[in-house]
Amino acid sequence: MAPNKEVVSAIVNPVGSMTVLSAREVSQLQDTSQAGLHRLFRQCALAVLNCEQESDSAEELLGEYDTFDIRIVQEHRGLKLELIDAPASAFVQGKLIRGVRENLFSVLRDILYVASQDYAVIEEAANKNQAITDQIFQILRNSRSMHPKAPPDIVVCWGGHSIQHEEYEYTKLVGYQLGLRGCNICTGCGPGAMKGPMKGAYIGHAKQRIKNGRFIGLTEPGIIAAESPNPIVNELVILPDIEKRLEAFIRLGHGIIIFPGGPGTAEELLYLLGVLMHPDNTKIPMPLILTGPESARAYFEQIDEFVGATLGKKAQKHYQIIINEPEKVAREMMQGLEDVTRYRRKHQDAYHFNAMLTVEDRFQAPFEPTHENMANLKLDSKLPPHELASNLRRAMSGIVAGNIKEDGVASIRKYGPFQLKGDRELMERMDVLLQSFVDQYRMKLPGTVYTPCYQILSED
Repeated sequence: MAPNKEVVSAIVNPVGSMTVLSAREVSQLQDTSQAGLHRLFRQCALAVLNCEQESDSAEELLGEYDTFDIRIVQEHRGLKLELIDAPASAFVQGKLIRGVRENLFSVLRDILYVASQDYAVIEEAANKNQAITDQIFQILRNSRSMHPKAPPDIVVCWGGHSIQHEEYEYTKLVGYQLGLRGCNICTGCGPGAMKGPMKGAYIGHAKQRIKNGRFIGLTEPGIIAAESPNPIVNELVILPDIEKRLEAFIRLGHGIIIFPGGPGTAEELLYLLGVLMHPDNTKIPMPLILTGPESARAYFEQIDEFVGATLGKKAQKHYQIIINEPEKVAREMMQGLEDVTRYRRKHQDAYHFNAMLTVEDRFQAPFEPTHENMANLKLDSKLPPHELASNLRRAMSGIVAGNIKEDGVASIRKYGPFQLKGDRELMERMDVLLQSFVDQYRMKLPGTVYTPCYQILSED
């Protein structure tokens, strides 16, 4: 452990619904074997406790607090958690910050719930797509993230963890305008463009005297340690993998705003466009706005050009780009939310879960970014647009893994960069886009020397 890191050891009482555990659950959480949950629980818990510090390296975080541990203390009146050498920034006057404590027990809740799922049932289901969607529904229901009586007011905000100061300030302005209009915010829960909208909306809620504002953070085990939940998140949900996390966003959210970002943001946009271009989804309203300050105009022009050149004009029609007008973004989003409300009322669809969306296998199946899988991705401009979107999404997902995820970083270190192959024109466009992310410091936090975890190759 680094000598300048202050640590605290403490016993923590539970909050929320996780007040008792079965003997089997305790055994799972304490099991340090490959099949046990202790390693996952420790890693996610450390990320939550480290929420005051911005980092994008799971490996570095675990190295800085290598003596950190978390144990279950079973008493006749219920459970407690023993924190050993936890980050001191999570405590005030010796007491764990309330929001951190809530999120810590959210980690416990979700890890145990996901571990209890019978995945054999899902694999053998006659309709596997629906079985996976049902699992996401159950995870969100177990976390109490769905509010059936609330009108459509959840705006998902996507964007990079590594963004410029001007871009970050702009995300706060947009969040503020949304907050004034009573919108709740859902993000990937990390720093940068995931934190800014929440911060702005919090002020907007305060001005409107909204006391029950929701700041929902959806994450997954491979991301959370590299992008710790920011301190504003008051509803944390951990999904099993990136694909279920992405589907949870579009099932729970009612509208989406995309700020500047890197490969992770490109992955989210490609995923959403791939889903929206499915013939069954063309009439389902999903307001989508790409926005940033004037300094981000060229960034969005490049993104728009890439989408048009690879997925076509039909894909471009699913979003609008608004530059440097936060109030207009909020007005347009409110109009979009009204369209969502009318559509769901007309079709008797629930406000709290977008069940009518069709999400195909290629967008649900977990993609493991191994060197072999990355090299075998079919990146061909002749593919149907929604299929190409899926493969491009997977390529971006692999780059995210190679940049920040513990396993991905270790794999790159051992075997070298991923190799992405495809037709020349497509790969040239992809190379230009990725290089712009590198040049604009969107791959890693500023101050970090970035070595690409990928190579772009042409098949012809």
